Amino acid sequence: MQIVRYRVPTAPGAPRIGVRTVEGAIGRLPIRSIAGLLTRPLREIRELVHQPSIPEEEDCVLLPPVDGYTEVWASGVTYQRSRQARMEESAVADVYSRVYDAERPELFLKSVAWRVIGPEQMIGIRADSDSNVPEPELALTVNRFGETVGYTACNDVSSRSIEGANPLYLPQAKIYAGSCALGPAITPVWELPDPSDLAITVRVRRDEETVWSGQTRTAMMRRTFPDLVEHLFRSDWFPHGAVLATGTGIVPDLDFTLHNGDTVTITIEGIGELTNQVVTGREPFAWLSDAVWDETPRRGI
Repeated sequence: MQIVRYRVPTAPGAPRIGVRTVEGAIGRLPIRSIAGLLTRPLREIRELVHQPSIPEEEDCVLLPPVDGYTEVWASGVTYQRSRQARMEESAVADVYSRVYDAERPELFLKSVAWRVIGPEQMIGIRADSDSNVPEPELALTVNRFGETVGYTACNDVSSRSIEGANPLYLPQAKIYAGSCALGPAITPVWELPDPSDLAITVRVRRDEETVWSGQTRTAMMRRTFPDLVEHLFRSDWFPHGAVLATGTGIVPDLDFTLHNGDTVTITIEGIGELTNQVVTGREPFAWLSDAVWDETPRRGI
């Protein structure tokens, strides 16, 4: 069983929240948002998710499993491979070596909810970068109390050339239109009680040919999930919870970059597949801004 955020194409209105069975059937839950779910303690969330749901009779379109004021944060240099890759690409390599071994992890804001891309939607690469890569990551969905509610997949799309030029350019390398994808669903912690050794794979296809692939396991992380969550919540409040991507252990060689039209598929054991096609530049994501503008009167902003 997984928690999903979705839309029924023939039913106008706000997205719905529900549960998806292993067979793929979706049932609607009596809650308006993922953010609302994350305001509750884990015990209440489990009770709510196990309530009888209303079966959806039509095919549903899955949306990113994040909304409201929930923020997406990310962790850097948590795997040995990411440490090596950052040192290779950076003009200030020692910075990455230090953070890998430090007590304090690297954490940064990746996206607000309205910018997040969902399954089968387009992800973006910057037009002013000549080296862009997918970063497949296990992401923790955490409630307002700092309890991990479940797990999802994240594609932390990044510009290696911009970050490599200067570590202070990290926000521009990481935070831009189409750079954060989540999905396809949230697998609750009680459905996946031990995430410490999950297989993570990624494949990039171009013109029906696989041009790059890789794999790792969460067991290869240097840091623990509770440690990352504790640091995130140490000096801040998240009233609608947070999603915390835990870093990547799969990074291509420096001669690889994503191209317009590529298809990226991330697969995480126990969670499923997150597939997105690549587009270049800002303009293909104008619909995200338009959607927020359309919602503004209803939100009273």
